[in-house]
Amino acid sequence: MARTEIRLGGLGGQGIIKSAVIIGEAATIHDGKEAVQTASYGPESRGSACKAEVIISDNPVDYPLVLTPHVMVALSNDAFHKYKDDLSEGGIVIIDSDLVKAGKIKAGVQVYEVPAATTAHQVLKNPLVTNVVMLGAFTAISKVVSPEGMRKAIANAFPKYKDLNLRAFDEGMQLGQEAMEKSTQKK
Repeated sequence: MARTEIRLGGLGGQGIIKSAVIIGEAATIHDGKEAVQTASYGPESRGSACKAEVIISDNPVDYPLVLTPHVMVALSNDAFHKYKDDLSEGGIVIIDSDLVKAGKIKAGVQVYEVPAATTAHQVLKNPLVTNVVMLGAFTAISKVVSPEGMRKAIANAFPKYKDLNLRAFDEGMQLGQEAMEKSTQKK
């Protein structure tokens, strides 16, 4: 892996920035790679547009801004529609199918739909872990960071609620696998 650019988009309060920090920790501390993470969000703490980006590389990152993401995770319609055209050729989009209606996307980009919010609400009985379900799907689909590294980073990020968040991650990994199988069947 030379350089992988990742963009996460959604609304403030969905754990977008926390997710990017967890991805960065998994890549650097647990997988031994180089990474940088940036974020931008509106003045409101909840409900406004939010974006976080991570660059992961085997070599030092010489330019810290994402230009053409290889992977995008979208947890809101606005984020999906605002950033979908920035993706690199052969890019991956992972959307929460409960929160995002996938629209037209440029050729060569693969869209994976994951019911993260429903899983968090109905299976895990806690909507606050929707972002961690998406981290599981991201890990399974993108293969940018190792599942072991993500599990360690999630445990570090949520020590008081480690068990719940690790269950959410495992559910997301399963949903990611299922999304990839559905994608293969469509071809």
